[in-house]
Amino acid sequence: MTYTGDVQVGGPADVRELPALTICKLAVGPFDNNAYLLRCTATGEGLLIDAAAEADRLLALAADQPVRSIATTHQHGDHWQALEQVAKVTGAEVIAHPLDAPALPVPVTHPVEHGDTISVGEVSLEVIHLRGHTPGSIALLYDGGAAGLHLFTGDSLFPGGVGNTQKDPERFTQLYTDVVERIFDRLPDETWVYPGHGKDTTLGAERPALPEWKARGW
Repeated sequence: MTYTGDVQVGGPADVRELPALTICKLAVGPFDNNAYLLRCTATGEGLLIDAAAEADRLLALAADQPVRSIATTHQHGDHWQALEQVAKVTGAEVIAHPLDAPALPVPVTHPVEHGDTISVGEVSLEVIHLRGHTPGSIALLYDGGAAGLHLFTGDSLFPGGVGNTQKDPERFTQLYTDVVERIFDRLPDETWVYPGHGKDTTLGAERPALPEWKARGW
């Protein structure tokens, strides 16, 4: 089956198998959140990005394989409703940016800053701090070499625009600037984007609209 990234709450996960990493995307909860389980092919270790809701379904997705860590992309409650239960069952370390960590329901045991790396088995992901949607929003970048670049953006970048900044011009300018400088200026069009809600996209699909996003202010 070809990965599309099109998932529905209550439906099955969509799975992308790369040589070194398997990516499982699952839609959960009343706000149609995306949760991503990344698993190192060599070691079987897992990283869950956003334990958003429906802990039972997230734990079923993990099955009996280890989940070493849970990364929360930002502090908004719809992205961590299942965090406490999943962390308790799995014993996973809890990863978040320090600026958003106080809002989470469990202590952050692995705080991360811009430019840090997160390991899952033999695979590493780069932390990209994207300020504006929340103070401590992060994206995670996996460079798969020949398997391409894979970017998990939380609520900071979607098909059609950057994340919600509540019509605050300063916050919008900050987020737009970070997204342009830290993502679009660095990464190629082929980079696949996995957002916190809804369908996936690529940087190439979104790049032509950047001037429009800046002009409209959201």
